[in-house]
Parts: sequence; structure tokens; C-alpha cells
Amino acid sequence: MPTLSRETASSSLQLEPPLHGKVVYIEDDETNVTMVRALVGRHPGVQLLHASTGRDGVRMVRREKPDFVLLDMNLPDISGLEVVRELNIDITSRGLRLNILTGHALSMDIIKAMSLGAYEYWLKPLTRQVFEDGLRRALTGRRPDPAHRLPTR
Repeated sequence: MPTLSRETASSSLQLEPPLHGKVVYIEDDETNVTMVRALVGRHPGVQLLHASTGRDGVRMVRREKPDFVLLDMNLPDISGLEVVRELNIDITSRGLRLNILTGHALSMDIIKAMSLGAYEYWLKPLTRQVFEDGLRRALTGRRPDPAHRLPTR
């Protein structure tokens, strides 16, 4: 089987259709927000909305009905787990895709959030490749990456 050169692999990725959708990012750290804005900026069809607290994020998600939510687990007002609990009905009834962003490799909060329907979890520091691949999965309805899900028995 022939192997792809770096140029061929790169051009095959460019054959993917452009992304479209609305993303809510719930994060209080401005450095992380700036980085995600730059990554989303590579996709003109994707609108990024930002909330810096969990409560504002829940209100924004309910008002704006985004296609995807990226959620930091450590927020200044309520925990990321509480945000997932609040949005559980949106996750289950309308298929909202919500990804957890955390600095902890595996915690009880991640396990609980995933059991409540979170789509994937991503570890900080976030890489461009993880973000790009995950954004594409979330906005195109693809299955979650098993590497970003909890192991199943």
C-alpha cells in the first residue's frame, strides 16, 4: 500500500468541507480564550461565543443553542461538572456536543461529566491538532475519538 507524503496528507486534509456552526467556549483564563479564538479563526464559517463563568455559559448555551460547547472544568463560580449537570437536558434531548477541557488526566469529575453525556475530554495544554480534529468531529456529527473518551469494559 502506498504511503502518503507530507504534501499529499496535507492536501487531503484540505479536501474536507469547510466547517460551519456555533461554538460556545466557557473559560475564565484569557490566554486560553485568545488561543481558541485564533484556532477558530481559521474556520470562517464557525462563530465563537465566549462566557467567562459557568452560570453565564449555561445562560448563553440556552439562549444561543450552539452546535458545540467547549467547557473548562475549573471556573470561578460553579464547577464544570455543575455546568454539565445544568446542560444535561440539552445534551440528551437535542444532541448538544460538549467537550470538557481540563488539566487533570483523569478525575472523578471527568468520569461524572462523561457519564452525564459529555462528548469528549481534552487535556491541557491543548494542541492545534487535538482542537482541529475534535472541532471537525463535533461539528460534523462524527463519532467521538476513543482516545478522548473514558475506557469501557
